[in-house]
Amino acid sequence: MSLAKKVAHNTLIQIIAKIISTILGLLALAFITRYLGLAGFGEYTTIITFLTFFAVIADFGLTLVTVQMISGRDGNSGAEENKILNNLFGLRLVSILLFLALAPLLISFFPYGATVKTGVTLALAAFLFPALNQILIGLFQKRLSMNRNALAEIASRVILIIGLLITKYFQLGLNGVLATTVVSAAGSFLLHYLLALKFAVIRPRFDWPIWKKIISKSWPLAITIVLNLIYLRADTLLLSLFRGANEVGLYGATYKIIDVLTTIPFMFAGLILPILTAAWSENNHPYFKKVLQRSFDFMALTAIPLVIGAQFLGRPIMSFVAGRDFAASGEILQVLIFAVAAIFLGTMFSHAVIALDKQKKMIVFYVFTSLSSLIAYLILIPRFSYFGAASVTIYSEVLIAIFSAYCVFKYSRFRLDLKISLKSLASGLLMGGFLYFLPGHYQNTIGGLSVIIVLASLIYFSFLYLFGGIKKNDLEIIFKRQKKSGGQAYGLGSNLDGPNL
Repeated sequence: MSLAKKVAHNTLIQIIAKIISTILGLLALAFITRYLGLAGFGEYTTIITFLTFFAVIADFGLTLVTVQMISGRDGNSGAEENKILNNLFGLRLVSILLFLALAPLLISFFPYGATVKTGVTLALAAFLFPALNQILIGLFQKRLSMNRNALAEIASRVILIIGLLITKYFQLGLNGVLATTVVSAAGSFLLHYLLALKFAVIRPRFDWPIWKKIISKSWPLAITIVLNLIYLRADTLLLSLFRGANEVGLYGATYKIIDVLTTIPFMFAGLILPILTAAWSENNHPYFKKVLQRSFDFMALTAIPLVIGAQFLGRPIMSFVAGRDFAASGEILQVLIFAVAAIFLGTMFSHAVIALDKQKKMIVFYVFTSLSSLIAYLILIPRFSYFGAASVTIYSEVLIAIFSAYCVFKYSRFRLDLKISLKSLASGLLMGGFLYFLPGHYQNTIGGLSVIIVLASLIYFSFLYLFGGIKKNDLEIIFKRQKKSGGQAYGLGSNLDGPNL
């Protein structure tokens, strides 16, 4: 299979798999919210959020460093690549075990009930296995074999659904739901590991010189990740401390939808990062800028209709996904969706910063955003509950997007063209006009809501095509092979499969 076809095949499989896994994930969410109810889901959200802090800190930037070290600036032979992967795996294992071990100790100092404290201990392993998966996913990205990751992800979601059905049948409650998430995570890791054996035998290694090299690359990312965690997840944790479980449940249900939506930009950026890294490191700056512009356009085309559509369909969507008890969370979605737009538009710039190897330059911006957001959370959440939390989340995501863009503009001299974004906005407003004049009772059934979403999408893309916002070859420009004057391939080309990346 030619490289261009391999890239297209890899991308298509990821999209299809992501659609399937998203549907399964939403089914799991629908089951959990309906089974646990508002208060129970609030406790579930508190447990997951608390453990997320430790798991994210333990990441130490290794997820992105994996891709960079085996797919970017550091050219490595096959043996050297395997050695780096094994040391990344060993460092990841040590870091996740150390940090997760702190969670059951520290939870005792928080004013939570016995259910939450027991749940934190029970759900620990649900965060261990995904942490180890990230190293294997980096290998799949490098080898253009994300279909293997897709297969493992779908299988783990199926395991989750089956486990939830068993939980309901035997009435195992919250602990049963948590145990099911652990089994699903373990199954995902086992499949990832077995599927990775074609490319490398992964086992933990502890070579201190290599660890030092990894840490030297990852520590700026680690700091930004910790700071990012403060402004991104502190809202739910503080909400659980200042407000009741019902409000946490409403906010948590909305955040699950947000998490689903934000997988799109991160999945896409994960594909683009090796391309940007290779182009910049080989001084193909025009191609770097072209890929970044097309990627931003794609993010804008996706984000704008989501924002506008949520203003009209937020409440029926949340009722459909989480159940009628969670209908009020639709109003939270109408607010938080603006944070999603900021993530869509900012993700490409934050990944471009990594491609430029300017992560350290972002630290001061993350410090400011995290501290100011934490202060705002402490002021607004006690007064305005989840609306205060959502407002600060928007502020923080917009600020990081602006800072990331500034860093890219400064060090790459990239200049953003907003013509496609404006055409997308015009198309989205016309779609919004259709939704505004549509009688509300059509949104009250699953069939009616589905028809509305399909019609709104058709209206949006039709106007976008008429305005010239969509062109057939836009994504092809990103993924096709680009030629140097001397004939060497760029982009997601031969370098990605060779030893000189």
